[in-house]
Amino acid sequence: MNTITFHQEDVSYRLKSVKKVKAWIILSAANEAKQIGELNFIFCSDNYLHKINLEYLKHDTFTDIITFDYSEGKIINGDIFISIERVKENAKNFNQTIDNELNRVLIHGVLHLLGYKDKTPKDKELMRAKEDFYLTLLS
Repeated sequence: MNTITFHQEDVSYRLKSVKKVKAWIILSAANEAKQIGELNFIFCSDNYLHKINLEYLKHDTFTDIITFDYSEGKIINGDIFISIERVKENAKNFNQTIDNELNRVLIHGVLHLLGYKDKTPKDKELMRAKEDFYLTLLS
């Protein structure tokens, strides 16, 4: 178990500190009493993610992340697609480094697999608090 992989679809992007990020994700899941099964992070472009959004979710919008959850019980499994273009733009808009913004998006996807939602204002508030907490464990 604990298989975490990082792929690139139509962008060239290499994650810094892969071992550190993997350990952080495993620790974050364990903190929620869950275990990592198989997680695939796929870095891609806005257009690539937009096509997935249209095809699978019927949303005609750009987004920074789409998470497909295949978890069973206490074992979390999933495919997490992340638009590197959107992450870079959001980093600029929120006055963050690209690494910081990417880490927030990475843990956001993991939190979805852990059962957290972000559809209502209350859910968004809890999700943001969890993101902030887990980001402190990475630094």
